[in-house]
Amino acid sequence: MELKKFLKENKIFLAIVIGALIIGSAVYFGLNRGEEEKESLPSQTECLAPSEVIVTKIIDGDTVVVEGGYHVRLLGIDADESGYPCYESAKSRLEELVLNKEVRLEKDQTDVDQYDRCLRYIFLGDKNISSQLTKEGLAIARFYPPDVKYQEEITQAEKEAIDGKVGCKWSAFAEAAADEGEKGQLQWEKLTTEKLGYDVVDACDAGQYLGRELIVEGKVADAYHDSKSNTVFFNFEKAYPNQCFTGVIFSSNLYKFVQNPEDYYSNKTVRIMGEIREYQGKPEIILETPNQIEIGK
Repeated sequence: MELKKFLKENKIFLAIVIGALIIGSAVYFGLNRGEEEKESLPSQTECLAPSEVIVTKIIDGDTVVVEGGYHVRLLGIDADESGYPCYESAKSRLEELVLNKEVRLEKDQTDVDQYDRCLRYIFLGDKNISSQLTKEGLAIARFYPPDVKYQEEITQAEKEAIDGKVGCKWSAFAEAAADEGEKGQLQWEKLTTEKLGYDVVDACDAGQYLGRELIVEGKVADAYHDSKSNTVFFNFEKAYPNQCFTGVIFSSNLYKFVQNPEDYYSNKTVRIMGEIREYQGKPEIILETPNQIEIGK
């Protein structure tokens, strides 16, 4: 009798408790199922381009399209983007070498990049196209471990081009343009003291201003895209781990920037704006929007 009385007097409370248990169970099992389904998805898109294929289009000096519509990014090199001095010459030479020809695509370790482009070395017969473009001074050697199979060959080709002042990258014209930039002749449209009120400091002096908001100027000597964290790092004046300053774009903000910022800003003299922080003994600025970075012209 007491149990019936208790149930009658507390039926609303009991209904709430039972309902909460049902909803909680549904949410729990739903989340677990979602996690199981998430784990079953492939971690990256597979490159489906065949190893022997015809090149149908040239995007720029280091990216092509092959039969089937697959985009292929050449491993081991970095060529200028549109709007930069050697863009046209690198693109035109790549067209001469491989457009409408059957080539062999050779994989290193990584299959595709974050943009689902196939990462491959391209061979025309026995000729490594990455080595050829570097040898002719139309692209620079650029390697991201673990894809370093032909690093020695391509780096040697670049050294010979530099020593011989060959091609658009290393000719007297390019060298003079670089010297002019080093003498402070670059122009800045957005990131200036006059417009923003912030002081401009050299990248290698940035460590003296921790906690301050400043404009930092320097050359991006090394840029790297970490595929695991989907984070881009700009290392100033010297390559990692000897850089004197770093700019960082985290995964959550990467979509706001140009495609392949690690290629776009590499070897350019830039200014970046923001609060200078310290990470593992090195000064850095976190880049959240493209308005924080500018290439000198």
